[in-house]
Amino acid sequence: MGKLVHFGGTHMRAWRWIAALVAAATVTSAWAGPAQADPAPAPPIEIVGGVRAEPGQFPWAVRLSVGCAGALTAPRVVLTAAHCVKGTGLDSSITVTAGSVDQHSPDAIRVKSTYVKRAPGFRDATRGDDWALIQLAEELDLPLLPRAADSAYDRGTFTVVGWGATREGATSQQRYLRAVDVPYVSDRACGRAYREAGYEFVSRDMLCAGDTRRGGIDACQGDSGGPMVHRDDAGEWVQVGIVSWGIGCARRDYPGVYTQVSAFVEAIERETRALS
Repeated sequence: MGKLVHFGGTHMRAWRWIAALVAAATVTSAWAGPAQADPAPAPPIEIVGGVRAEPGQFPWAVRLSVGCAGALTAPRVVLTAAHCVKGTGLDSSITVTAGSVDQHSPDAIRVKSTYVKRAPGFRDATRGDDWALIQLAEELDLPLLPRAADSAYDRGTFTVVGWGATREGATSQQRYLRAVDVPYVSDRACGRAYREAGYEFVSRDMLCAGDTRRGGIDACQGDSGGPMVHRDDAGEWVQVGIVSWGIGCARRDYPGVYTQVSAFVEAIERETRALS
């Protein structure tokens, strides 16, 4: 959702810095998608919900210099969206900022990437397989975000975090980490909305969340790759989604689309071990 637009990085909302944030009316990759008229209602002009995160509240959240976010999943590995990276291979071009909600803090830790592993089936965010791992040049002594082992937590209310734009069409991202709570939206309702708009929707590995009655809460440009989390039975955060794509930000009829982590958990764990 290079959303929360959606949320993110280098593509569609895809969520979502695409070509100078493409204009607010296109899919954000978080978003990416076919060029066509956008039937969605006009975007809201207010901030896309959420609040500023407290120091230490989400210690595993990291910022990527490519305009995306991610989560520290191992001391030397960051989980992010595939659309945020160029491909698999040696890559020292990405700077990861961690350890602070404030990107300008003197306490923030900055470390370079050394290698990237992108999901082998990835083509673009709307077709699924939107996950990638970034190996870091050194280990970070910070809390890690565990992945949900199965789909048990893929329902209910989720929390999404990121440094992306606070409204659709904004041209700047945020200095401080923000968080927003978003409710689950069924694959049936979400898939119908996006297919009617001319986009693909892969229900087996996508998870949707947003307010389909009023809108106003969502990830946005610059949030791509960031984690969507849920409390487990012990009250601890587990990652259930990765900000991926969507049409605009916080639109009532178009919830955010996230990579469903439980669908890829075995592959992510295997590749994380290989990079650790």
